[in-house]
Amino acid sequence: MSLFPYLVAGWILLAGLYGLVTSRNLVQAVGCLAVAQSSTYVLLLAVGYRGHGATAPVFSDLPTDAPVVDPVVQALALTDIVVGATVTALLLSLVIQLRKRHDTVDPEELTGLRG
Repeated sequence: MSLFPYLVAGWILLAGLYGLVTSRNLVQAVGCLAVAQSSTYVLLLAVGYRGHGATAPVFSDLPTDAPVVDPVVQALALTDIVVGATVTALLLSLVIQLRKRHDTVDPEELTGLRG
């Protein structure tokens, strides 16, 4: 089992979080959040990887000791992609509404939102 995919997932997460912390624009913050969330795709695919020679889990023509890829992890990765796209679309629509009402997307200039 290789450590490389886990390091790549951690690097993508840190790059997204750094962009999220340093962003001065809400659209950029949403994009960085999407990048940080995409690290979970790499992590899920690294967990589900079974090595060279693994095939699809169709057991009608495979021997009983053949390595197969875990279909649950693949389904979780697809679900993660759909949820990530939905959350990104929702956040971008909220940023558009905020831009229409307050005429800015800079979080520091949103004085109407302070308590």
